[in-house]
Amino acid sequence: MLVRSNMKIIPSKRVQSIGAYAFAEIDRKVAELKEQGIQAIDFGVGDPTTPTPAFIRDEVKKSVDKHASSGYPSYIGSLEFRRTVAEWSKKRFSVSLDPSTEICSTIGSKEAIFHFPEGFINPGELVLVPTPGYPPFTRGTLFAEGRVYYYPLLEENRYLPDLERIPEKVAQEARIIWINYPNNPTGAAASLDFYQKVVDFGRKYNIIVASDEAYSELYFGEPSPSILQVTKEGVCAFHSLSKRSAMTGYRVGWLAGDQRIVEIFKKVKTNIDSGTPNFIQDAAIKALQDETHVEEMRREYQKKRDILREAFSSLGFPDSAPDATIHYWQKLPSGISSLDFATRLLQPEIAIVATPGVAISDTTEEGLNPGEGYIRFSLVPSIEETQEAAERLKGLKL
Repeated sequence: MLVRSNMKIIPSKRVQSIGAYAFAEIDRKVAELKEQGIQAIDFGVGDPTTPTPAFIRDEVKKSVDKHASSGYPSYIGSLEFRRTVAEWSKKRFSVSLDPSTEICSTIGSKEAIFHFPEGFINPGELVLVPTPGYPPFTRGTLFAEGRVYYYPLLEENRYLPDLERIPEKVAQEARIIWINYPNNPTGAAASLDFYQKVVDFGRKYNIIVASDEAYSELYFGEPSPSILQVTKEGVCAFHSLSKRSAMTGYRVGWLAGDQRIVEIFKKVKTNIDSGTPNFIQDAAIKALQDETHVEEMRREYQKKRDILREAFSSLGFPDSAPDATIHYWQKLPSGISSLDFATRLLQPEIAIVATPGVAISDTTEEGLNPGEGYIRFSLVPSIEETQEAAERLKGLKL
């Protein structure tokens, strides 16, 4: 028998601090289109629709039988996985990493990024976060009861932080600075000179530099560098196979860098999860040992980028084609808000889902929201769907 209770279920202040879902209005309009029998082309969430390469899937099937007795995996990743990461890092970046002390497997990069501040800040301490930027940078900080200072990524600075504009008092208080290149959502790439400046900034103020490099392999020109090419001291890099190898659902990545940082992170991680399943690690090893499929990924994303570039050009929009990543951060004509444009795209005759810039950016202390006036297209639909979307865009009345 069900007995009604006056018991109240109240979320913690930590949960309340991380806010609500930003896409509710867009979801509502997409649902309306479905009710009308209209299937929207979805460039909203950056989840690749390209199938995971067959050789990776085959390795999973084989590995499941190899690990027939299951068993908990290593919290920090198998030695073979960590050695493979070290070999890949040496080949890709000419960076030497100790598999025992400078690498830790992660369940993708999102969870690792979210929980990272818990190991390095105390309640009330400050973290420097880019805006626009990946939401877990902010939400992980707030969940750890830290404070966030937003630094803007602006077109006039090639979407790189202007470190000299960060107030002295803020820099002195900061414990972590998050950077992310190639960048989500702007598609901007960084140079080794830039990484050197960030490292110098971190050393000057004793700030840990946390570099999200999940898109390092999806570039359209010169290969993207890693901050670890500058130094390992006081820095760490987050990597993931989600975009590189179309393995978003596999949830596998790693953290690498200063062994002191890695050691503290391991302590946090071992109290949160039980490690990446062995059969997933085996698939990741196979993926890291092959570059052919990554080259194919780059060609496919570049083709989709170029299709959208031509469509936006036909509308008279500024050329905003990204240098890297799977994201197209399009600048809108003056006077058109990002939310208004995203809503216009959901007209039945257009039916395109894209992310308004304001949904993935936060307002700085100076009152600037750098996502206003921009729209993000994640290049995840197929080439054919992207071509169809381009034709629909050309019919858009502004």
